[in-house]
This record gives sequence, C-alpha cells and structure tokens, in this order.
Amino acid sequence: MVINNDNPLRIDIQSEIGKLGAVLLHRPGFEVENMTPRNVQRALYSDILNLSIAQHEYAQLSGVLSKVAKVYEVRDLLVKVLDREKAREDLIRRICVSEDVTSYMEMLLDMKSDELARVLIEGLPARIDTLTSYLKNEYYALYPLYNFYFTRDAAVTIGNDALICRMANNVRMRESLIMNAIYRHSGAFECGVIDANDFQGQDSPVIMEGGDIIIAREDIMIIGNGVRTTSQGIDFMIERFRRSCPEGRRNVIVQQLPSQPESFIHLDMVFTLLDRDKCMVFEPLIMQANQYQTVHMTIDDGKVTSIRPVAGILAALKTLGMDLEPVVCGGEDEWDQEREQWHSGANFFAFAPGKVLSYARNVHTLEALSESGFEIVRADDFISGKCDGTVFSDRRCVIAVDGSELPRGGGGARCMTMPLSREKVQW
Repeated sequence: MVINNDNPLRIDIQSEIGKLGAVLLHRPGFEVENMTPRNVQRALYSDILNLSIAQHEYAQLSGVLSKVAKVYEVRDLLVKVLDREKAREDLIRRICVSEDVTSYMEMLLDMKSDELARVLIEGLPARIDTLTSYLKNEYYALYPLYNFYFTRDAAVTIGNDALICRMANNVRMRESLIMNAIYRHSGAFECGVIDANDFQGQDSPVIMEGGDIIIAREDIMIIGNGVRTTSQGIDFMIERFRRSCPEGRRNVIVQQLPSQPESFIHLDMVFTLLDRDKCMVFEPLIMQANQYQTVHMTIDDGKVTSIRPVAGILAALKTLGMDLEPVVCGGEDEWDQEREQWHSGANFFAFAPGKVLSYARNVHTLEALSESGFEIVRADDFISGKCDGTVFSDRRCVIAVDGSELPRGGGGARCMTMPLSREKVQW
C-alpha cells in the first residue's frame, strides 16, 4: 500500500455501523509462530496457532475489507515512522526503557527501517554474553507481539481522536507505544492523540482496551468494565470525553463483565452492533438477570450530571432512541450459545449498516442471523466477485470468514479491525 503523506486521512468515527471508509489491519506473521508451550500463557493465548492456516483465514478478512474500504497496514506505517530520525529515536527509547533492554538501544537504532519494524513486531533474540543474561534463561530480549493482529485493543478511534490505550498486560505495552508513534508520526493520519499512558505510574489502576469500547452513536458510548478495562480507566475516558464535547448531552453506558471464562475479556465478545435496529448478544449476560451491573452516566454541557443503575444495555439504549432487536449468539440452545461465544460468535464487525463480518464456524449464530433477515455470503465468493450483487445491494448480509486458527488467539472480526473513518449514519 502506498501512503500519501501530503493527504493524510482525517480520523472520523461516530458510530459502529457507518459505511467504512478506511481500516487499520495487521496481518499475523512470524511473531505468532515464535511461540512455544512454555510461553503460551505469557502470550495470553490458550493454544499455539498454525501460522499458515491463520494467514489463509486472515487473507479472507483483509480481502473482503479491501473491496469495501481503504486498508492501512500496521507494518507499512511503522516503517514510515522509523524513516523519521527523531520519531525512531523516541520510539526505540520508550520501548527499551519500558522493557528494560537499554543495552540494545544502539543496535536497534542502527537497523534499517524495514528490518527494525520486523524486529519490533516479531521479537529480538537475546544476547547471551553475560552471566546475568545466561541465568535469566530467556530466549528473547524483546518478546514477539503475539496479539498484535488484534488491532482493536491498543488504540481506539473516537470521533476525530485516537485514544492510545493503557493495556492490562505488560506483554502488550509495546503495541500501544507503536500505535502512538503511528498516529503521531507516520504522516498518514490527521487526528488528535490522547495517550492514557502519559503521567501514569507503573502500578496505576488506569487500564483500558479497545475491545471494551463501543461508539454506538455520536452521543452514546458503551464501555465494558472487567479484567481489561477498570473503573479508573473508564473515569479517564469520560474525563476526556466530556472535555472534547463541552456542549450538548452525551451518554456513557457501562456494563460490568465477568472475570471468567477468558472469552469474556471484552464487551465486544458478548455484544456488538449489526445495524441501526439490530445487535448481536450473548443472551445469558446481556438479556438475563445476573449479578453484573449496567450503569448509565449522563454528561450535560461537559459535566457529569447523573450516574444511575439501569436494567441492561438494551433497556438503556431504548430510552435513548436506539430500539435494538437482539440476535442471539449460538441460537436458542444454551449449550450452543456457550460454545459459539467461546469462539467469538458475538464478535461482529460492521462495514456498513446491516453488512457484517464474522466466522463461518459459528453455524448456529449464522442460522439466527439468517432467520433475522441476513443473507450468508462466503468470503471467497465475495472476494472473487460472485456475490457483489448481494453485498453492494440494500440487502442485509453477513460475510463468513473461515475460522479454525484465528479464533484460537481469542478474538473475532471486530477484534482484528480498527476502523479509521466511517460515513455518518442516518438514524
């Protein structure tokens, strides 16, 4: 992809479903293969992926998106950053200090930009030239970014800003540092940058990740509160949210999430938007009585004026004029619901109102969508042009991507996509 720095893209995200203009992706590479059973837990995975199959599946996702929007690649943008001497030095210094590898700084700075980008993503083997390094028994000085293909998490586009997230796990901190550098220094984007890592101590409770942040409408944000996004992180976001919107009314709906199972790590694993009037839900958490609170916060003219409990996300949205019909992940059977939620069955990405991406493996969820008026389209058929008439028509559709390896990393289509611009939705 050729990036024209003379015409940077203006970041503009006011909804979850507006027609997609541009999206940021990262194709999984050898960083995924640089994993062994010994470090799989540290990588936040539950299993080891087969890279060749994962890349084939990812090619379907990126192939679909390249037909409907402009696609930016993280690695290309990182090379652009590293071509700028001051930006390169700043990024490498921040990485080396945060990961306690300052002795490698000179070597990293001497690398060519494309090689340095590869190392920052795929990992840097450690030098075993001292007793200390020998006794550490660590193969890597810089660990591979195993989770980087989930581009949703490290930075979030909200309105005309990019929020650089403060990640829950230190193994992912370098992702945030890279995303900060990309939004500030690649020359590809025009946006404000809010870095949640600034002025935060090492043990700060301010933590958030993009999978927990849903821009439902220009005036409505839905945020998950769980193991990856703390209440302090939400307070941080609301403080910035109210400052950037000093006039009018804004609403924040907070949904508490369970800490177990691990498939509940983000809000978008149990709730996503499909169209102006439809959403995908994991029924036991979103629609049934349980111990997890839903809180509605109101901001009027830049001031928080109300914080109160509500009877769930759907009820709160209905009072705000978003009356959503839920489609149930896994269909009617509780066993199928749990199995398909585990494999990201509720994690949908909308590239236009009523046009969404998901995994083909979640057959009961796809059946529920079909019954709700969505036509099922195989990703390869759309990429080859066989189903353009369906996708580019006014009909609702779901494009189904193969998913045997990618879901094992712990995420779905929304996790793997960072929208950069969308058209305004006519509500």
